[in-house]
Order: sequence, then C-alpha cells, then structure tokens
Amino acid sequence: MIGPYPVHPPEYRDYDPFAVEVARLVADRILAHLPMVAVEHVGSTAVPECAGKGIVDLIVVYPVARLALVKALLEEIGFQPQSCGHLFPETRPMRVGAVQYGGKMYRLHVHVIAEGSAEVAAMCFFRDRLRSDAALRKAYTGRKKAIIAAGVNDPAAYTRRKARFIQRALAEPQEKSETHAVPSVGGDLQERK
Repeated sequence: MIGPYPVHPPEYRDYDPFAVEVARLVADRILAHLPMVAVEHVGSTAVPECAGKGIVDLIVVYPVARLALVKALLEEIGFQPQSCGHLFPETRPMRVGAVQYGGKMYRLHVHVIAEGSAEVAAMCFFRDRLRSDAALRKAYTGRKKAIIAAGVNDPAAYTRRKARFIQRALAEPQEKSETHAVPSVGGDLQERK
C-alpha cells in the first residue's frame, strides 16, 4: 500500500476533500501494525478549504522508549526515511511514502514524535485554529501561494518561509488570551487501544 515517495518541487494545490479519507486509510494501516501509537492528521489537508502542497501529514505519537520499534515497523509497511526537504534528525524522524487513491497519487509525511512532546500539541493546535478561523486560513493559504509565486522551488526553503507564519500564529492567541487551551493529543483520527 505504501509506495516510494516521489520528490517534486513545492507547488500550490487547491484543497482536496479526498485527502481526509486517504489519511484515515493510512492511519488504519499504521495502527494495524503499531497498536501502541496514536495517529493525528495535521497540516493543510486536515483543514477543509485549506490549499497547500497537497501532502497528507500525519503524526505518529509513540510511547517513550519505543522509537526504534516504531521506526522499524513503519519501514516494514513501506515508509522510507526522508531524502530531501527539511531533514529531521533520527531522534525525531519523519518518514515519507505515497499511496494511490481514486486514481491519484497522494504523498505522505509521517512525523514520528514521542508522547508528551510540546510539538504534537502545537501542530494539533495550529490545525484546530485553521479549522475555526477563516481569516487565518485565508492568510495562511495566501502566504503559501506567495512563496510559490516568488519562485521558491526548494522544499526546505519553502518550509522555512512558511514556518515564520506558523510561529506567529501559534504565539498570537497565547498573547491575546490565556483562555485558549492547547488540545490534547489523540482522537482526531484514531487513538491507540
């Protein structure tokens, strides 16, 4: 099911509602092999009407001290280490792959992060803010479109430019009000059993 990851320069794609189903299918596949993890769908494909690169981003939240096992089992089902873009260290890896669904190829980024990491909470919080705030969603898609229009074709450079926007968005509600709670991990797609 998980095939080789095709490397392409960043591009701007309209929102694809089928990406949610792809995320569910891939999460089910991961959980069948790794019942000790939780899986979250994050990134633009997890947000209705949020255009972007069209890559399905998942977080695999693993129990502390199980990283080696999780990496081995992800490889067993077809995920590969990164070979381009913003390269994550093997202590906090990202795995890549691709699947065919409905006659279309979907690229996958699987962020492998330990339980209790502030990064998991931040990624889920940003996703939920985009879902609930149309103005933020419009500004974010506008930023991504502008990066591509400026001729940025290196995946790592694209990520760096986009990261500034995300950092500001994560900081903004915390400065305005302390009543915004960061959501707990698990439950968007699948929780471990």
